[in-house]
Amino acid sequence: MNRKPRLKRILHAASSILALAGILFVVLGIAHHWREIDISGWGSTTWAVLGISSVAYGAANILLARAWWHLLRELDVHVPWLKALRIYGVSQINKYIPGNIFHLAGRQTLGMAAGWAARPLATSALWELILLAALGALFGTLALPLFWPPLPPLPAIALWVGLSALIHAALRRGGVPGIARAMCLQTCFLATSGAVFLTVLMATYKTPPEASLLLPAACGAYVLAWLAGLVTPGAPAGVGVRETVLLFLLKGLFAPSDLLVAVVLGRIVTASGDVLFYLSALTLRGGAEEQA
Repeated sequence: MNRKPRLKRILHAASSILALAGILFVVLGIAHHWREIDISGWGSTTWAVLGISSVAYGAANILLARAWWHLLRELDVHVPWLKALRIYGVSQINKYIPGNIFHLAGRQTLGMAAGWAARPLATSALWELILLAALGALFGTLALPLFWPPLPPLPAIALWVGLSALIHAALRRGGVPGIARAMCLQTCFLATSGAVFLTVLMATYKTPPEASLLLPAACGAYVLAWLAGLVTPGAPAGVGVRETVLLFLLKGLFAPSDLLVAVVLGRIVTASGDVLFYLSALTLRGGAEEQA
């Protein structure tokens, strides 16, 4: 009796259960946050900005999927791009399940169901976490003007660009070009995430001139808050942790009440974007043996 088809069905069923649980927690989270917001003064422009921001964040997840694909190739797992994108997109929604590890478990499960070796899959997840944690900390250089006001924003930006370039060059010269490519893609994702938050903030709050000068620092603060949520055990998608850290880091720049609205809206936008990414991934089949 061939047990492989049976095992494959079990793995797919387990992944589907995880995905449904992830969707449920997303819906519950959005419903909870939505009750905290007064939308009576919103116009069509605000709604349009929020909708576009959700789509932009959802699309930015493709960068993370492509980074993972490059990590797999670096580990000699050569798989079709569309197949990798589908597995990443379908499993990523599981990060909203309490525990903060089920998206990794779902990805491992689906990858093994597709016939990919278990060890490289686990190693790729480890590399992804290491890179994201390192890049998140690196974004902290953008936030330096918040902690040390004498430092202007431009030198902080130059420091961030310089350090990023040095690390990228070191990875390429170290013989791991796939990891270097993954780093670039993850950097773009984190920068997009920060930009989406700033867009939401400016759409719902008239930013004073002194705060406008520090918007790059606010972007760095957002990524630092995201990192805090990433490394906190048990926090689903960093819920609660990210918001608390962000409110602490930006409390001197914006009025607390307005900042709270932007932070809550930012969570709703990113959660909605993750759902859009998940639904889009479901439409992919990735059956073609495409390698580029």
